[in-house]
Amino acid sequence: MKSNVFFSQLAHKIRASEVRELLKWQEKKRIISFGGGFPDPELYPVDELADIARDVILSYRDEALKYGTTEGLDELREEILKFMKRFGIKVGGLNNIIITSGSQQAIDILSRILIDPGDVVIVEKPTYLAAINAFNLSSPKYYGVPMDREGMKIDALESLLKEIKRRNERVKFIYTIPTAQNPTGLTMSNERRRRLIELAEEYDFLIVEDNPYSYMLFEPAKYEHLKSLDKTGRVIHLSTLSKVLVPGLRIGWVIAEEEITRKIVLAKQSTDICSSTLSQYIAYEAFRRGLIDKQLKILPKFYKRKRDIMLCALEEYMPERTHWIKPIGGMYIFVSLPDVVDTRELLIEALNRGVCYIPGDSFFIDRSGRNTMRLNFSYPKTHEIEKGIKILGELFREVIDKHLFTKAVA
Repeated sequence: MKSNVFFSQLAHKIRASEVRELLKWQEKKRIISFGGGFPDPELYPVDELADIARDVILSYRDEALKYGTTEGLDELREEILKFMKRFGIKVGGLNNIIITSGSQQAIDILSRILIDPGDVVIVEKPTYLAAINAFNLSSPKYYGVPMDREGMKIDALESLLKEIKRRNERVKFIYTIPTAQNPTGLTMSNERRRRLIELAEEYDFLIVEDNPYSYMLFEPAKYEHLKSLDKTGRVIHLSTLSKVLVPGLRIGWVIAEEEITRKIVLAKQSTDICSSTLSQYIAYEAFRRGLIDKQLKILPKFYKRKRDIMLCALEEYMPERTHWIKPIGGMYIFVSLPDVVDTRELLIEALNRGVCYIPGDSFFIDRSGRNTMRLNFSYPKTHEIEKGIKILGELFREVIDKHLFTKAVA
């Protein structure tokens, strides 16, 4: 039987997650993984969570084990609103926040409720690959904005918006990760953040602000979340506990205007009815008992050390004319190699040598960036980082040397 004849047009658009596919390699053989966006398991507060989970089940009993509301546990939402207020984000109340099964579910739902086929969506170049995968299912028309050391280039965005308007097209939203961006680690300057809000007003579009990494900054940075600058409800703010607590809880949230959160609730009802009630109670107790704050003190110091080890290894082992930006936070370093290096073509060879990374073209809507790659420094052990970078450096040097030799004898 040929099953593909039964699939919908939507099903034919679905593509495998490149990060998830790489996990299969890790299961088959020992791989130094720079691929996934995984926290370090050594930082999981296992004992504290075990105590919380036991207490939750015994104390809340059936309340923690039954279906919950689609909007999410009131107590948890109240704790998150207090938490976000510390970061300058203030909203009206519980009607402005929805608990989701990780922030990825929020991205998927926003794609469903905001995008019709052909609608214009603007993203950074490069941007989060799983957001691209989610948006693709709704068939938008993409435009990309390049980045520099201050994040999205607002002058380029403004020129693009003028061109889009000239074509009589309308932007639905801009998707951005303004702080410790995935994959580049870049952080948008405050001046550009304020101008982005002004442009949203001028050209009448929404902003989806994805915020998984701002809680893990390694150097002092003065910035304001886009949502904290938002005066008219144009910013939809997404965040998650996956990076700061444990990813397995699958707790994320959306903060937005009530008209938007109502639609999110309706869409979420048809996907999972509600996020795990047990996970929500555990997350609530983690906030209430100060475990989240404890993690926020530990993570930046731990990951800064790993970042610095990777930066030193890149400096020592990467070939000449290789560039990267020192991230002020997050989990990634984005590397640009000489043009003759195609990181996608070399991925299998890298895996055979025991190292994985994510080819950079995965993060570009136009599949450019074939000479780039994203390296995760949070997951591998410290002794693996230098070893893995050395292996990659040797591989890339071989390719460059072969190219130069072929060019010389031609």
